[in-house]
Amino acid sequence: MTDTVLPPLTGLKVLDVATLFAGPSAATLMGDFGAEVIKVEHPRKPDPARTHGHSKDGHGLWWKVLGRNKRTITLDLSQPAGQEVFLRLVAEADVVIENFRPGTLERWNLSYDRLSEVNPGLVLTRVTGFGQFGPRSKEPAFGTIAEAMSGFAHSTGQPDGPPTLPPLALADNISGLAATIATLMALRGRDTTGKGQVVDLAIIEPILAMLGSQLTVFDQLGVITQRAGNRSENNAPRNTYKTADGDWVAISTSAHTIAERVMRLVGRDDLTKEPWFGDGHQRAKHADILDEAVGSWILARPTSVVVEEFARAEAALAVVNDMSRVIVDEQYNAIGAIATVEDEDLGPIRMPNVMFRLSEQPGRIRHTGRGHGADTEEVLRELGLETEELEKLRADGVV
Repeated sequence: MTDTVLPPLTGLKVLDVATLFAGPSAATLMGDFGAEVIKVEHPRKPDPARTHGHSKDGHGLWWKVLGRNKRTITLDLSQPAGQEVFLRLVAEADVVIENFRPGTLERWNLSYDRLSEVNPGLVLTRVTGFGQFGPRSKEPAFGTIAEAMSGFAHSTGQPDGPPTLPPLALADNISGLAATIATLMALRGRDTTGKGQVVDLAIIEPILAMLGSQLTVFDQLGVITQRAGNRSENNAPRNTYKTADGDWVAISTSAHTIAERVMRLVGRDDLTKEPWFGDGHQRAKHADILDEAVGSWILARPTSVVVEEFARAEAALAVVNDMSRVIVDEQYNAIGAIATVEDEDLGPIRMPNVMFRLSEQPGRIRHTGRGHGADTEEVLRELGLETEELEKLRADGVV
């Protein structure tokens, strides 16, 4: 595909008024596929994501990824003058993504009723910890709270260890994907009704959905999923195993045929004849036997041999990579999952590429995250604001 082929969300305008990760990551994904995303930040309180995690030469590296493909402006929405400018932006937008505590937009006289007066087709995507109503809706929350509250942390970790939280913004990023899907659904609905609507997404919801049948299993059987380390209650062998080189590899045998191939490979075809072997859940109950057979075979061989033999057997295996290996991984690089982007501050930097490939209208990274308010004047002039108005807004601290 050439640069003349427009990505599918070209012409869509998104106002990203959210902070940190869940809402902004949805805006990032839409920007990757052609939407014009305008990041709106407080003039004196930038999005904390700018300074979250590691930095280089004073530039936040997470922000370089999260802020990519976004124009950045500053605007104080708590001031009437800022609200008026925002309404002018809304009039030309398709989507507003926000994550203020419920009632905040309403307190600023920017309720959906008012926003839809100037733009009846607007989709307002509201991403909050607990949703717009309910006993905890006004409380502050982050992804960590959702990971704990959903049951995820309870079922993650070693059997004799504590509940385990992920070392990344897992619930936030899952919510970002869900918010993207929900927003695009609302836009599709607009195609048929001509009207926009409100998306109400709580961060505690998508991660609960990702736990699959755990809630239903408890409802019907009273069974609570317990921590099992790297094992699974659904199939075995499924674990991480150490090689003779000291590397770790992970295998999964969710398919019965794969489980049979693995056991033949490690010289324990006899186990496939056991009456319990044909059922994944029953195999999981005999994980000690299976892990011993697989683990001892892997431990006796160097990593390269293990990888080659599993590939020859058409059994699923991967080396447990750290980022030094991920960044040079042949498969990731073959599919273009790692992009090199020129950054205005740091030069060429590598980051995860757009999340998937479309054959006819691929997405792309046009630029990395820009400085706080870098595009304010340009964007507001496009709205028709004159120099005198801009100077007054600056003097009043609105931008």
